[in-house]
Amino acid sequence: MSCTRFLAALVRANSSTVRIIQISSGRCRSSVTSTTPKEEKEQPIDECTMVAAEPVEVINQTTKGANTQVNKIHIDFENTQDVYKSKGNIELLRSLLVFKLCTIDVLVDKNKELMELSKKLLGQWIFEKLMKMTFYGQFVAGEDHNSIKPLIEKNRAFGVGAVLDYSVEEDLTQEEAEKKEMDSCVSEAEKESPDTDHREKKYKAHRQFGDRRGGVISARTYFYADEAKCDKQMETLLNCIEASGGASADGFSAIKLTALGRPHFLLQFSEVLVKWRRFFSFLAAQQGKSEMRVLEQKLELEQLKESLTKLGVGSKDDIENWFMGEKLVVSGMIDLLDWNSLINDTTKISNLLMVPNLETGQLEPLLNKFTAEEERQMKRMLQRMDILANHAIHNGVRLMVDAEQTYFQPAISRLTLEMQRKFNREKPVIFNTYQCYLKEAYDNVTVDVELSRREGWYFGAKLVRGAYMYQERARAKEIGYEDPINPDYETTNMMYHKCLYYVLEEIQHRRKANVMVASHNEDTVKFTLEKMNEMDLSPTDNNVYFGQLLGMCDQISFPLGQAGFPVYKYVPYGPVNEVIPYLSRRAQENRGFMKGSQRERSLLWKELKRRLLGGQIFYKPVY
Repeated sequence: MSCTRFLAALVRANSSTVRIIQISSGRCRSSVTSTTPKEEKEQPIDECTMVAAEPVEVINQTTKGANTQVNKIHIDFENTQDVYKSKGNIELLRSLLVFKLCTIDVLVDKNKELMELSKKLLGQWIFEKLMKMTFYGQFVAGEDHNSIKPLIEKNRAFGVGAVLDYSVEEDLTQEEAEKKEMDSCVSEAEKESPDTDHREKKYKAHRQFGDRRGGVISARTYFYADEAKCDKQMETLLNCIEASGGASADGFSAIKLTALGRPHFLLQFSEVLVKWRRFFSFLAAQQGKSEMRVLEQKLELEQLKESLTKLGVGSKDDIENWFMGEKLVVSGMIDLLDWNSLINDTTKISNLLMVPNLETGQLEPLLNKFTAEEERQMKRMLQRMDILANHAIHNGVRLMVDAEQTYFQPAISRLTLEMQRKFNREKPVIFNTYQCYLKEAYDNVTVDVELSRREGWYFGAKLVRGAYMYQERARAKEIGYEDPINPDYETTNMMYHKCLYYVLEEIQHRRKANVMVASHNEDTVKFTLEKMNEMDLSPTDNNVYFGQLLGMCDQISFPLGQAGFPVYKYVPYGPVNEVIPYLSRRAQENRGFMKGSQRERSLLWKELKRRLLGGQIFYKPVY
């Protein structure tokens, strides 16, 4: 359904009533299988692990039977002649210079100040030339959708596609960012009566964490100003989609939902979704099923009706009506996906964002009221999502919805899932992002995969470790709620590989699943290749992708692309002055893994010396 129609299930125009999305249910199930990955050294989650890699054999075609001859691809991540054949000598020297500068603490810590000082001393023209010779040239493709085409075409010639990402950000002071966040994340009802709602502190705005850029080095940040600003950002994303469609036939475009509307809706909706899922867990515990995996928790219907009646959630007749679905009546059982389908616009549960209070057993409104303008803001956010998705379809582009903070993410994931239900019927167009440093990552992946199987649409996932670890941990500790992040890097690695293996199993069984392994971690790439080999998954099936940032880890991207794997670079672009915040983050991120390993620099030196000794002083890539 369109986002305009979807809104009808979310906002009741004539009564200021917000409704929750309905998910239809089926009864098929999938098995849950995990694996134990190789151990890796603990380190900050946002950094890359660079390890010496042995050549990896990967199948080039699926095995049809025991006697079938399998052609295998040999990938050597150490063959610098193949790794860097798309790079001229000047590009190799630039990479060496930039990576070396990223290891100097004072330059990285003061990088924004130094860039501003350089601009004043050198003038705008010389400053831009200097940046294009160094950091900008390394990590940014160009200033606009026309200037980036040569780089995209060159990478495509060497087997590497693009995820376009317009990386311009507002350069706000901390005080300005905090003010914007508080203005945009607090509803009128909360401002008028701050102590009368039933909000949880995790899902409320807090000024000390209002600047969402704090402690984040791998993700851009949007702050809400007004609806006109959101429209402008949507136009920018529409242009990005057109640029992606014009540059390649199989590209992606990245979007963030906080760019498309006022974020207080994401906070409120996230809290509602979390509370209803928590209520299901509470009811499962009452039936002695709390130790089961989330999709194995099937509640007995008659016992559930009895529990809800005793809790005072609704009258006996209301509860009977909620469970009148034919499949529920036949099975006599209800699982989490069936439970989600009950949250719709035909029941009292949805009125005024009603949520269960586990202490009293009563349903309570999350907020006392919504203003007409707040309802319009919700509607506009959903409409902008719909416009972007339709534009992507029209231009033959896939949308990658980026993950954000945990207090926004439940709503972001649910809205993305609704887009997948509509647009992923024929092929995977909309991809959701799963942050595997979260304790609940595996449950989130398995529940969404199961829903896609029941309803018959294509599941699309990008798996990342996560970008908000330091900020999330500090916020949880300061405000007083459970830390949502895994305790250490090893646990996050295990979670990443467990989620990945689950999706690979779906692909192995020829189900409608697609995954992008978005990682600079060479061990994770090797793990993926080994599992694809074991499962007889072919790279030419185009349902397992790899992704890295432009200017980083080319020794992973290009060997994979040249071996026939779908691999993509996240390609940022924008005017020099306006991408300085992005460049600042890239410098900080590179400091971490460049200090931890000399591998990428050693490979660059090896290839440069090979060319110089071989007389290739003026080497230029041919394609």
